[in-house]
Amino acid sequence: MATIRQRKKVLAFIGIGAVFFLIISGCAGGKSKKSGPKSQVTTPEVKGPSPLYYDFGDVLIPNELKVNKKASFVYTSSGFSAGVLTLSGKVAISSLIAFFESNMQKDNWRIIGLFKSPRTIMLFQKENRSCVINITEKDFKTHVEVWVAPTINEVEEGLLK
Repeated sequence: MATIRQRKKVLAFIGIGAVFFLIISGCAGGKSKKSGPKSQVTTPEVKGPSPLYYDFGDVLIPNELKVNKKASFVYTSSGFSAGVLTLSGKVAISSLIAFFESNMQKDNWRIIGLFKSPRTIMLFQKENRSCVINITEKDFKTHVEVWVAPTINEVEEGLLK
């Protein structure tokens, strides 16, 4: 008699396990796609937050970078901004270089130089301003400094003609 009871317990345990497995697999498979034109719903691609213009209205900053207000200094006067904006975040240097090359051009900046090394320096210019973007990687984060300054349009004398 003891063996029949043990067999019933084992069979009950296997049955409960099988039912549990069917319930779980049934829930996962319940999301089926319907065929036909009525079931084709296009949803917009979900993206993270968009890049932002901070203090400089024509220098777009990736949303992964956060401003370090203690290390930044920006002077604004009658619609003109100059200074340094310091940012950091977990972003690959190569993607930052591509981002700034693309978006600075869209904002009518012309790239005049690019130095790639452990420290990457990108030089941009407009008709009345210059921008230097300094990118370094340290402490598991990427640090970016965006320097914007007015351009001096005076005629140089001497060796710098």
